[in-house]
Amino acid sequence: MNAPGWPAVLADGPVLLRPYRRSDGRAWSEVRRANEDWLAPWEPTPLGGSWSALNSPAAFRAVYRDLRRSARDGLAMPFAVCLREPSGAEHLVGQLTLGNIVRRALCSAYAGYWIDSRFAGRGIIPTALALAVDHAFRSGLHRVEVHIRPENHASRRVVEKLGFREESYLVRYLHIDGAWRDHIGYALTTEDVAADGGLLARWHRTLARRGV
Repeated sequence: MNAPGWPAVLADGPVLLRPYRRSDGRAWSEVRRANEDWLAPWEPTPLGGSWSALNSPAAFRAVYRDLRRSARDGLAMPFAVCLREPSGAEHLVGQLTLGNIVRRALCSAYAGYWIDSRFAGRGIIPTALALAVDHAFRSGLHRVEVHIRPENHASRRVVEKLGFREESYLVRYLHIDGAWRDHIGYALTTEDVAADGGLLARWHRTLARRGV
């Protein structure tokens, strides 16, 4: 029996969110290895091994199993973020995960994401996050949170452009890049975007006002 809202394929223009496949290992590894300097400062402290080993095609097999298990158990919705060409070809450029999903009285999830630095600044992750948030709300969740290190200005711009509300300052919240790091907590609830027709529709209107 599938968990609510999963599996799912979401798309807006060339931005595609879909479940990972076993065949994504090589592309995932290439992107991750090429972006060590870009990604490592913002990721959980590794338990051991070099960046290259922890992001090898062989390592992806364990990542893939863990993501599939979490999704099957209804604890996460892990999406590969891809760009589609007019021909239909897909290029893996990042990941967005709705994790720590709790139902019942809370109906909440945390969103986390990363993108290949070669594709940063093109509006891909804001679009992907808007797609995922709308899907989460359609799937019965009420709240999506994003926790970001204060120094991670690029990631903070993503949520601020989408209108996430800054709610908290979390002291020594997560062990990131070798130390306990402070984080800023952002959130949205269904009520925040209901009048806009959803977060993606609001994001489109924001882009239109900017002439994008």
